[in-house]
Amino acid sequence: MKNKRLILTWVIILAIALSGVFIGRLSIGSMRAEGESYEYLKVFTEVLSLVKKNYVEEVKTKDLVYGAIKGMLNSLDPHSAYMPPEAYKDMQLDTKGEFGGIGIQIGLKDGVLTVIAPIEDTPAYNAGIKSGDKIVKINGESTRDMGLHDAVSKMRGQKGTSVAITIMREGWKDTKDFTIVRDVIKVRSVKSRVIENNIGYVKLSQFQERTADDLEAALSKLEKQNITSLILDLRNNPGGLLNSAVDVSSQFLPAGKVVVSIKGRSGEKGEYRTEDGKVSEQEAKKAKMFSAIPMIVLVNQGSASASEIVAGALKDWNRAVILGVQTFGKGSVQSVVPLSDGSGLRLTTARYYTPKGISIQSTGITPDIIVKLEQKNGAKEHTVVREKDLERHLKNDQLEEKQKTPEETAPIEVSEKDDIQLQRAIDLLKTWKVFKELPKAA
Repeated sequence: MKNKRLILTWVIILAIALSGVFIGRLSIGSMRAEGESYEYLKVFTEVLSLVKKNYVEEVKTKDLVYGAIKGMLNSLDPHSAYMPPEAYKDMQLDTKGEFGGIGIQIGLKDGVLTVIAPIEDTPAYNAGIKSGDKIVKINGESTRDMGLHDAVSKMRGQKGTSVAITIMREGWKDTKDFTIVRDVIKVRSVKSRVIENNIGYVKLSQFQERTADDLEAALSKLEKQNITSLILDLRNNPGGLLNSAVDVSSQFLPAGKVVVSIKGRSGEKGEYRTEDGKVSEQEAKKAKMFSAIPMIVLVNQGSASASEIVAGALKDWNRAVILGVQTFGKGSVQSVVPLSDGSGLRLTTARYYTPKGISIQSTGITPDIIVKLEQKNGAKEHTVVREKDLERHLKNDQLEEKQKTPEETAPIEVSEKDDIQLQRAIDLLKTWKVFKELPKAA
């Protein structure tokens, strides 16, 4: 599905990533420092000169400037960052859904590098890394004061090479070392099948360049299998491309509907709507089907960013029942500025809002039906990490800052038979069908 819309493009979906980030383009205009800005720049040049002349060892100007830029971005929200040339190149490759690494999403919680979630079927996932794990060392180097992108670059590498990470997990007395062999992480963003009673099931793991096209193919396949209802599973989906979220929503909503709006510092608002172009009669028929059949969307604390855009749009337009637990709560937009030396700047430039104008920043999407996973067979609990737990997160501009809520816990993992969120969705769709087929009263 090709879009001609002018939209924010590119996304950083790292093998070791933040929990879903929207990436756009900004042009670099002429920038003027005025008033007191000149005074602070003067202080910066004074310090740079003093360090260059008097530091005990010789240092490169480039290293000092890059370090200063990193520090500047690290003082902002957790999703703004400076990307050296290699990291910027990796980010561009990541949008293809194939990258080198171990396969985890990370963030900072209480100053500690923390695993938000491992990506399924990756080296980290298979090694037993869990959500909430604290990474205290990488290859023996302490992660204290280590930036997210520095940590990312240290854990990246060629397929077949290994990286040692030292983990502290809640309930452990001592840390544990994991030696993980890197691999090419190929994230298959769409998986689908038919489950009982002609219920279609689609799981989206990320929002990549091809996700909307792959979803379209999956829905076509399900249509041929005569499904009568649909479950869209967005659990542990960290997000991705904004245009992908819009295109995915377009397959479940009528043309011309607002999917998401964004508002930046100036207050100017932009809207992104479902596809409103010319389609074939067959495509129109299929679109009508998937914008009408009973539908349930599964979400949890790992559903972030683009996942929340889709869930929010389907909820606001009363298109689907949202089931699960409160989502991650990332309601900000990052724009990418390519710099002259091949590096890049990822900067938070806007907040996004659901079709009803609701900001989910630091709060998340509240499901229509709350269903928590239960512990089964002695499964241990782990701490849930959400946007509100990340250092320097943006406040929700529609709410007064609330007192921090107690930490939540959830089981590490469950099998499908113990997945009561999925089973509840299946039961609801069965019931939906039963009531629909009841004869009308005379």
